[in-house]
Amino acid sequence: MPEDTSWEYSLYIPNDPRAVTISRRTLRLILTMHGLIGLVDVAELLAAELIGNAVLHTKGPAALRVRWSAGVLRIGAWDADPEPPDAPARFADVAEDENGRGLALVRACSDLWGWQPLSRFGNRGKYVWCELGAPQPGVTNRAS
Repeated sequence: MPEDTSWEYSLYIPNDPRAVTISRRTLRLILTMHGLIGLVDVAELLAAELIGNAVLHTKGPAALRVRWSAGVLRIGAWDADPEPPDAPARFADVAEDENGRGLALVRACSDLWGWQPLSRFGNRGKYVWCELGAPQPGVTNRAS
């Protein structure tokens, strides 16, 4: 059973393709330790897409941010590029394409997603995030 308390983690990563695997494994451990194993598979997919985009499309460092509050898991990726992400297409429209599926998957598999420009401590960039609600008993497919 998930905890009722709120918590947040940040994992700062270099611009390195291996960061995607490290982020996924770290997220799996965090969610397992907090009793949210029912969210792990979808959360790993979403985190991999968000961090993958940050590493692939930018040249600087990035960060994975994971927050649980009021029964909602927010997964986000910060990167140093202030340019907005491309608007996601419907997943059905890009399912056969080799590229451009990342944010379409995020849109299809999350309850809510968005992005915001950031300027903190002299750093510019953006934060792309998505949210998943706590799993409901008997619900097995979020991407409907």
